[in-house]
Amino acid sequence: MDTKALLSRLGIEPINSGGKGLNWVARPSGEEIISTNPANGEVLARVQGVSDVEYDRVVDEAAETFQRWRAVPAPKRGEIVRQIGDALRIHKEDLGALVTLEMGKILAEGKGEVQEMIDIADFATGLSRQLYGLSMHSERPGHRMYEQWHPLGPIGVISAFNFPVAVWSWNALVAAACGDTVVWKPSELAPLTAIATQKIADRILDRHGFSGVFTLAVGGASLGARLSTDPRLPLVSFTGSTAVGRKVGENTAKRLGRSLLELGGNNGIIVMKDADLDLALRGVVFGAAGTAGQRCTSTRRLFLQKEIAAAFTASLVKAYGQIKVGDPMDPQTLMGPLINERAVSGFKRGVENAVAEGGEVLFGGRVIKDRFVEPTIIKARADMKIVCEETFAPILYVIEFDEFGTAMKAHNDVPQGLSSAIFTTNLLTAETFLSATGSDCGIANVNIGTSGAEIGGAFGGEKDTGGGRESGSDAWKAYMRRQTNTINYSKDLPLAQGIVFGS
Repeated sequence: MDTKALLSRLGIEPINSGGKGLNWVARPSGEEIISTNPANGEVLARVQGVSDVEYDRVVDEAAETFQRWRAVPAPKRGEIVRQIGDALRIHKEDLGALVTLEMGKILAEGKGEVQEMIDIADFATGLSRQLYGLSMHSERPGHRMYEQWHPLGPIGVISAFNFPVAVWSWNALVAAACGDTVVWKPSELAPLTAIATQKIADRILDRHGFSGVFTLAVGGASLGARLSTDPRLPLVSFTGSTAVGRKVGENTAKRLGRSLLELGGNNGIIVMKDADLDLALRGVVFGAAGTAGQRCTSTRRLFLQKEIAAAFTASLVKAYGQIKVGDPMDPQTLMGPLINERAVSGFKRGVENAVAEGGEVLFGGRVIKDRFVEPTIIKARADMKIVCEETFAPILYVIEFDEFGTAMKAHNDVPQGLSSAIFTTNLLTAETFLSATGSDCGIANVNIGTSGAEIGGAFGGEKDTGGGRESGSDAWKAYMRRQTNTINYSKDLPLAQGIVFGS
């Protein structure tokens, strides 16, 4: 693929860079960020990050634009978001290919991520006419009470490498429909996709006379820390590791700001002996090996009822043998590379620790070449330390169990609580899994896997996953402030609770 031609079609043109590679035309003056293709190590671009002064300018622009943007009627804001969605449709193929080049997920998933942005644009457009508040009956005669929702302000969004643009859209397009502006710090591992997406949105907003609804600040960890401590940003949405998420939560809490945290997942699937095993097999394979195990919703733990464990494991090993690992741009490839050498080291460490604790490698476990690893199946026990940790790689721990209650307890007995699933044809078991005594995760599925959430539902989890909710349902409320209003249309001034003050 001609990378320069692809970038040019997306509006990213090279500038004189002294022969060092491609630089972003805006030429900020901060640290240099090098974007590489994880499949072959090729330098895709050299991007200059923002300096402290330039960061302040970006946030100030977002704050200034907010004063105008919040006054635009919500349906008008929704119409602009709709046009951004249409622009993403036009560039879906190219932007999807860029996601694959820069992040390493297979081409079908790269295009699927852009489709997710298009879907959320459609959702946010409809949402712009549904920012409903409640009306309440007052205890005082001649009074009316109601609540309404107002835009919150400039929002900080810190996104992760594994979904370099989709997670931004969950936040930014919903927040924009709500009347907020957005300051985006993308992952330093995927700055090009962010620049391309920003340019697509900018072209639409420029037509309507707005230049700071969406702003971009490229940089490393120190920039993310600055966002979380910035009092100009009333809400910071962070997607990433639990360790960094704790710091973001602490920083925003210290200044009485809000944080929306989407952190680690250690997701489990329970397969009962009465399950449709062919269906379960497909759900497990994609959940565990899709995106090379680099989704926060990737399946990490597989609980198999003893009666079907041996046969199902044999089928799983056979299916893993058919997974083609290689160039993610090749349509025949099912699993691409890990993002960098650090991820490869994490994979090797996970396999080594599992074996040291008594785990048995049933398939894979090796590095193929460079950043390509084998999808791996390890027979394990639920009480193994490594099983309770999230390894961001295609490692699946297989655990046998006798009774549903035992599996349910083991499933919940980890610090994370993002996504979960059960495969069963028993209605009572399914409903118990979904009940208050069942899965403790923010997402619980029956007869589908842990991965591939639709945008219509609120996305997020509990415990060390952070408790945040993004995307659909009423997640929009996180980006707004609630106001309770009371109107007195009588000539009296009664107090609430029947209090009489004075004569």
